[in-house]
Amino acid sequence: MSHRTARTLTRRSVAALGLTAAAALGAAGCVAGEGSENAAGAGASGGGAGEWSTDSLTVDFATYNPLSLVVRDQQLIEKALGESVTVEWVQSAGSNKANELLRSGSADVASTAGSAALLARANGSPIKVIGIFSQPEWSALVVPEGSDVTGPADLAGRPVAATPGTDPYFFLVQALAEAGLSIGDVELQPLQHADGRSALEGGSVDAWSGLDPIMAAAEVESGAQLVFRNVDFNTYGFLNATEKFIDQHADVAQVVVDAYEEARTWALEHLEETAALLAEVAGIGSEVASTVITERSNLDVSGVPGEDQLAVLEAISPVLADSGDVAGGAEDVEKARNEIIHDAFALAAVEEK
Repeated sequence: MSHRTARTLTRRSVAALGLTAAAALGAAGCVAGEGSENAAGAGASGGGAGEWSTDSLTVDFATYNPLSLVVRDQQLIEKALGESVTVEWVQSAGSNKANELLRSGSADVASTAGSAALLARANGSPIKVIGIFSQPEWSALVVPEGSDVTGPADLAGRPVAATPGTDPYFFLVQALAEAGLSIGDVELQPLQHADGRSALEGGSVDAWSGLDPIMAAAEVESGAQLVFRNVDFNTYGFLNATEKFIDQHADVAQVVVDAYEEARTWALEHLEETAALLAEVAGIGSEVASTVITERSNLDVSGVPGEDQLAVLEAISPVLADSGDVAGGAEDVEKARNEIIHDAFALAAVEEK
């Protein structure tokens, strides 16, 4: 797929939102202050004579989001925006960290699991999903080699590592429920994903609700065993943006989503090259990376958020509501679910492919 020109992307993003170019830029100008000479605000004064609505963009990359690695490596966003917009990349160690970046304003666009995005929105973070990057099986219940744990029923009263606010945490909650247990029935060790693996291998926890590619590396490198798997307990990979970014910088948001669709096309045609890129960034072996990309990532899904994602979020909603992690309970979870999708950019990007 050839790189589209900046002007084509801008026109198409405005059309997708049902706005005129003047209206879109005018709205951003009002935010910057009445009477701003540059309709996109003072920050765009160095941005190619107002060609783009901002002169800076911060996007995350994550080893659990292979498409982000392709977009970053091939500089798809930078090539589309040109020199007038500075693109900064920040790494997310997990969905919880990506949500922190979005909430703090340290990132404009960041990638999480669907469950983590819903949790953040339900707790007041003004984010929406603007694209889908995968439908992965990226979490499972992991134990060390030789463990007497054969499934979630064996975890009662035992220490288990998981990262709160992420898909592996909600995977653990659902896995325990399958065995008639709750999160209160285990000794939860709230560790970041890599630290969870270290705790498992160091013997300080009996199980870990893992995340690829760290989980796959533990299998190959230390003989860890996946004793409970259920692909339906894994939610989609969500590409999220703040409402402020969506409203004020629709043209640049479109560029990001377009880049993801370009990366998806390339990755599906170059799975081994994508695996090699993952291996390099994550510091894992090629065998591990190949397993993650070819067996557990499933990049061949529609990038448009919609009914499939809402169905998954509806299934996870009672878990979120009952978890105690949302102050407003079921009502706030439902409200967040009804408001979280913004599909205009992805619809335009997919139509263009």
